[in-house]
Amino acid sequence: MTTERSLVLVKPDGFGRGLTGEVLRRIEAKGYVLVALRITTPTAEMLAAHYAEHQGKPFYGELVDFMSSGPVTAIVIEGNQCIPGFRSLAGATDPTKALPGTIRGDLGRDWGMGSTENVVHGSDSPESAVREIAIWFPELAG
Repeated sequence: MTTERSLVLVKPDGFGRGLTGEVLRRIEAKGYVLVALRITTPTAEMLAAHYAEHQGKPFYGELVDFMSSGPVTAIVIEGNQCIPGFRSLAGATDPTKALPGTIRGDLGRDWGMGSTENVVHGSDSPESAVREIAIWFPELAG
């Protein structure tokens, strides 16, 4: 068994549309454990650390502006292979291409604002999860 943790974010578009409960329902229905939950509006410093690998790319400013535009729900989940499991549950990054039955396929759509408005984020690797959890939940770092 590979029990691991992942960071999940309900982005400002999902939070603003009242989708946090539905995202949490799907996470729990999948059998993952909620370890921590926080509603926060991310600071520029948090987002710079979270998106460090994207700094200097053309979409970076738009991404940071979007992610700081309102509250997000930050969640730490735990479970056997929860990183690939949640990413499968979330669906393709582009909500237009995400399959029905996934969070992005069912709840996301292209609003003409760019594909960053896709309801959720999930860590893409165990290393990213450790780094991201330390940014959003420093009390769990370790």
